[in-house]
Amino acid sequence: MNLSYWEQKEWLQNIDFTIVGSGIVGLSTAVFLKKRFPKSKILVLEKGILPQGASTKNAGFACFGSVSEILEDLKSHSVDEVLSLLKSRVDGLQLLRQMLGDEALDYKSHGGYELFLEKNQKLFNTCIEKVPDINAMLSPVFKGDVFSVVSNKFHFERIQSQYIFNQFEAQIDTGKMMHALIQKTQHLGITIMNSTTVDSFAENPNSVQVKTNHFEFNSSKLIITTNGFTNQLLPQNLKPARAQVLITKPIQDLHIKGTFHMDCGYYYFRNIDNRILFGGGRNLDFANETTTEMKTTSQIQTQLDHLLRTVILPNNNVEIDYRWAGIMGVGPQKLPIIKQYSNHVFLGVRMGGMGVALGASVGKKIVDLIV
Repeated sequence: MNLSYWEQKEWLQNIDFTIVGSGIVGLSTAVFLKKRFPKSKILVLEKGILPQGASTKNAGFACFGSVSEILEDLKSHSVDEVLSLLKSRVDGLQLLRQMLGDEALDYKSHGGYELFLEKNQKLFNTCIEKVPDINAMLSPVFKGDVFSVVSNKFHFERIQSQYIFNQFEAQIDTGKMMHALIQKTQHLGITIMNSTTVDSFAENPNSVQVKTNHFEFNSSKLIITTNGFTNQLLPQNLKPARAQVLITKPIQDLHIKGTFHMDCGYYYFRNIDNRILFGGGRNLDFANETTTEMKTTSQIQTQLDHLLRTVILPNNNVEIDYRWAGIMGVGPQKLPIIKQYSNHVFLGVRMGGMGVALGASVGKKIVDLIV
């Protein structure tokens, strides 16, 4: 691309901070940087026409972990590590709410539920038995019981007769959240360039030379917040994980309200605008779902259809309106990677499917690390 003098001068010279990725982490980082360094010139580069990855494609769960997920985490993490992780998610959600406001998020405290399929009798028994222990473990964070056992009040079928209810879980409108975050970023005078892919970068003594698909420029600092796409720029201990989703057409007199988890969190659904949004199924084909290719597959979508019509909305002639996929970043540890990679390059990646909960706090921690 041949850039004019004006384009170079106004948009690509004297850049203090360049952020790669305009998702929750990237834009939160930009906001906190501008507050810490009001006179700084900040550029956000985004390869998609909208934020790629998962920030505009997630299910909108304001959650921090179900009982089965917590028990699974305790197999590979200490109690202190799990508590720290949960607290970081809770604090991150609170920070996101403070930054944008509940109205902009369309934040609704309907609570969350963990359901267990008929075939998961053993997992159900274990989780029900462990509810008091998990509540006791979480009491330093929540100052009260998080989980309780309730009956099948939504009349789902082919599941165990009871759910585990989480009184602190809520839902947000993902589109409204990201729209508000983009508006806030631009209001602060931060530049976002879409359809701009960072191909490579090279560190100099006092700056970083950034090469994109359109132009090259120098930036004092480079911050990478590309989550599941990170290994395309530099190798890190994470893998991409595709999450597939469908959403129904509006359903008259929909009685389901809340956020719902099944099968250790591998399936999840919720109400939104008189519809049911249903996603998951990555565990059906881990090998092929470890990809950055943003498309749906017949294997997983067929299973989502089946569970929707037999478990969630039985005897309902429901129609599907949209299907899509998003890319998460996961790894052997649930903790995000927040680090200084080199003198002028920083990282905030690997949200582990918890970008809504962790994104704002990871952005703030990156800024603290830079300072």
